[in-house]
Amino acid sequence: MTLSKLRANLYRIVDTVILSGRGVEIERRGRRVRIVSANEGDALDQLKPHPDYLQTDPEALVHMDWSQEWHP
Repeated sequence: MTLSKLRANLYRIVDTVILSGRGVEIERRGRRVRIVSANEGDALDQLKPHPDYLQTDPEALVHMDWSQEWHP
């Protein structure tokens, strides 16, 4: 995005960065600057746990034989 577009929509763009957690890049004179939320961590920090999702023992998946399914 250009600096002019940022200037015209500054509050909306900053609110979007805060709500979505995704940064915005602004380009000026061939250089890029990124606006990111300082309170948010990286994308992995935003993941929410789903403890009931896996309906089996994780160790069973690690030791599962996939040789019948693998066809390189």
